Amino acid sequence: MSALRRPPRRPVLAVVAAVVLLALGAGVAVGLTAALGIETSPKTIPVDNPVAAPATAAVLPPELTIAQAPDSPRMTLALTELEGALAAAPATEGAATLTITAGDDTADESYTLTGTPEALNVTAPGIAGATLAVYDLAAAVRDGRSILTHLGETVTPRLSFRMVDLGAAGVEPDPAEWTIGTDYSHNSKAFQRAILPEAPYVDRAVVDELRPGWEAYVAYALAQGANAIAVPGFLEYVDFRAIGVYPDGDPHIARAEAMREAFGPLWQYAHDLGLKVYFRTDMLALDPPLESYLTDRFGRLDTENPELWEVYAAGQDELAQTMPYVDGLLLRIGEGGAIYKLPGWDYTSSIQVTTVAGVRAMLTTLLAHAEDLDKEVIFRTWSVGIGDVGDIHIDPASYHAALDGIDSPALIVSTKYSAGDFYSYLPLNTTLETGDQRRIIEFQSRREYESFGSFPNDLGDLSRTALDTFLAANPHVEGVWVWTQDGGPWRAGPMTLVLTSGFWQLADLNTTLVMRLARDPELDPAEITNDWIHRWFSDDPATVDAIAAAMADSREAITDGLYIGPWAEQTVVALGLHPPPSMWMFEWDILTGDSAALDTIASITLQQGRLDEAIAQGRHAVEVVDAMRAAVGGTDPAAWKSAELRDELLASLDYEASTLGLLADYRAAILQQGRWHATGDPAAYAAWAEARDAYLAAAQQHLATYTGDPFHPPLQLTAAQLGIDRADRDLPMAWAARVLAALAGGWLLLGLLAEVIRRGRPVPRVVAAARAAWIAATRPWRAAEVVAGLGRVDRVLLAAVPGALLIASHLVHTWLLAPAHLLVTLGGWALFALVVVGAAMLLGRAARPGDEHARARDRVLAVLATLGGVAVARTALLMAVDAPTGPGGYWYGFWTDPTARSLYVTVAFALFAWAVVATAWTLAVALGARRALGVALAGVGAVMTAVGLLVRGVGLEESLTVWNDQMGLLPWGLARILGITTYLEIPQDTPLLLAAPGAVLLAVGLGLALVGRARRVRAA
Repeated sequence: MSALRRPPRRPVLAVVAAVVLLALGAGVAVGLTAALGIETSPKTIPVDNPVAAPATAAVLPPELTIAQAPDSPRMTLALTELEGALAAAPATEGAATLTITAGDDTADESYTLTGTPEALNVTAPGIAGATLAVYDLAAAVRDGRSILTHLGETVTPRLSFRMVDLGAAGVEPDPAEWTIGTDYSHNSKAFQRAILPEAPYVDRAVVDELRPGWEAYVAYALAQGANAIAVPGFLEYVDFRAIGVYPDGDPHIARAEAMREAFGPLWQYAHDLGLKVYFRTDMLALDPPLESYLTDRFGRLDTENPELWEVYAAGQDELAQTMPYVDGLLLRIGEGGAIYKLPGWDYTSSIQVTTVAGVRAMLTTLLAHAEDLDKEVIFRTWSVGIGDVGDIHIDPASYHAALDGIDSPALIVSTKYSAGDFYSYLPLNTTLETGDQRRIIEFQSRREYESFGSFPNDLGDLSRTALDTFLAANPHVEGVWVWTQDGGPWRAGPMTLVLTSGFWQLADLNTTLVMRLARDPELDPAEITNDWIHRWFSDDPATVDAIAAAMADSREAITDGLYIGPWAEQTVVALGLHPPPSMWMFEWDILTGDSAALDTIASITLQQGRLDEAIAQGRHAVEVVDAMRAAVGGTDPAAWKSAELRDELLASLDYEASTLGLLADYRAAILQQGRWHATGDPAAYAAWAEARDAYLAAAQQHLATYTGDPFHPPLQLTAAQLGIDRADRDLPMAWAARVLAALAGGWLLLGLLAEVIRRGRPVPRVVAAARAAWIAATRPWRAAEVVAGLGRVDRVLLAAVPGALLIASHLVHTWLLAPAHLLVTLGGWALFALVVVGAAMLLGRAARPGDEHARARDRVLAVLATLGGVAVARTALLMAVDAPTGPGGYWYGFWTDPTARSLYVTVAFALFAWAVVATAWTLAVALGARRALGVALAGVGAVMTAVGLLVRGVGLEESLTVWNDQMGLLPWGLARILGITTYLEIPQDTPLLLAAPGAVLLAVGLGLALVGRARRVRAA
């Protein structure tokens, strides 16, 4: 029976503890894999294969006389466009009269063209159709087509809703703002010079100065066939007087009045000329007094509470009274923040509508008011992935959950044509094929992710495919929204502003394509492209053919040059988000150097066995651009309508060749680097080095050529250079890791061998310290025993060897480039050691005061031996995984190899946890189990509290940005554009969530360690 009562032997407990810690480590590994959530699957990409249509001879218009036309501002503007087209024609042939008759129907846009070539008649149910006919005639003249194309036909637009954005109206081209290259604000700063921070709040003289540009853009939109326009604004125009949001004297009241008086006439001008005007705003739209009002009244920004939305509805009602020419609101909930804020004003937005209940509360409230006011609400499904409705844009199930049953006739749902943002290599958006709501499709002319329209990029075939698909699938599709200018940061790309600056005609092509296809989806996009060539460049058939061939090849250059096919063809999910198909170009112009993106791209490419193909794809894109450039450059300059536009097109192709050539070299470098990390093949390393050198040379040439050019800005290469710098150090760090792994392993092996062969014999110096570290780390209950009697040199080595190895290993693991990482990791080790060593010195059970110093010293040595032994084991593990190809290889495996990652995380976590357990076990021999546990808990709590408070003091976003910049794990541009915490939905109070439990652990640990100490001291 006595044997049964014997407590378990300590080695058995150690084995049990090791098994438990490994199990916990495995759980952490499983949780990490689930959190990363990296999954890939093939996707269906729409066919995008534009072809050139054969050139036809330009048809000269007749000398046209207006015999009769309705007397209205809308018709006057349309006739002005027709007169301008006739004046720009190279000549006329024959003569004709035009008689225009319009009825009283205010909505019908159809018209009928009858008569003879010499006497044309336009009859329309209303002014909308009549003016559309005149714009069509003007377009035919400018495009070199016969004005008799629709003779004998009734023309009715297929889609009745055709909206444009604000364009570049009110945006003043200042080269100094564009050449900075790092302004990622999404605010256009339209009319910014007229916006004043103090009374009178708006400079009316500046508004009047900029008004002609606005009127020119309205004329442009109408000539393109638009009948609606979205302009930024909402909160700036309302004062909420009905409900008293702003106290008397608050400047927001006077500011709203000034905005209505200054800009109201501009918006009314567009409305009166046939463009429905929608105020475009993010929700929640906020300013400080409004946010205070909402939080005071509702306790928080409770977007699921319909009463909160009644506040915004009050603003909606107010607009209907003060600005009746505004036809509705256009709402977005999935993006916002300071990135859209106009400098100098306190109006901003916040992503707060993140739940289905919030969406439904917002829409049902605002739609009820809209119906009463005879207004409309356009709801954008776009979201960057935040919250429960973060995938409403691409997931039909999420769409239905949010919108089923909301069938107000005042609701229009606006959705991008692609299942994601405006990239290539994306499927068509299946949410546009479902739902009972009125739907419009969003298209972007100046493709933000494809060099902001600075390269030729003919989207005609893709646009027609999208329209055909959605019109066949969903009878509720009734329109398009064409972004002629907007999307992305305005000043981080070329200074191309529609109508005013740069080679904006490239984007104009895509506006023309979508607008014409929206009216008649059966048109041939290639013929529309030829019309555009006739309009801007040449009527010479040979020149038209050359430009048309270049435009037909433009998509191949874009898709091969800006995308890495094996990656782009996959649907990838990571961290609950959908990385874009051009992830190596993180958002617009930043060539990224982070391991998460580049390692995953390389891994997917290697898994498919397509590395050589992917590299060749980049080279092919350059060849395509060279051929395009040769075709256009081989045309007769005399055959062009404008020598300036010829130069612009050639300069665009030169810029594209430089950009894609640089990208081709960088693509080869990152893919070969990934191959080296995956295989360790020296040939891959040599190929990487060759591609790196080619990239660096191309980058130097690219920057030398385009730095300071606002129309052809160079790529931002800082992040890529940081990646190159780390990659350059991988091989030296790998050799250093091999040495450190050998030293750490040798130290542990030396201790193991010393223990095995000692058998009562004295242990030599140095060996004694290694033996003490080995035994203390593996059998911490013997730590005090093995450190007793150590000489001075051994005592120094007991701390110095693990400390040196720990510091050196973390320097190697961070390429000697990440002091922030060292501060947290090494500081954590040091703080934990300081707490437990301090406790070992201060606490004890010595009965004789004369023995206290010696006993305290031995307790400290025992703790140092234990911590040092575990730290050396941890160092050996870390350096073993860094040894093959350096820290870059470690991160490559982390991102791309779930098995290796899980194995490493399991063992690494178990070792970290064992450091705490073993330390407590060591102290328990001298202090007792309770007090030893308290010291260990206090050490852990101190580290958690210190790290949490440090990050809180610096700022979570700032801390993550500095750390990520130095480690290069996530895209460098993430912090500068979207914000790491925002994009990854990391709560801002995360540091406190770490510090608060840490403080509790610290307090509990100190309580366990110190309770009863005073009594024992007195007894001693």
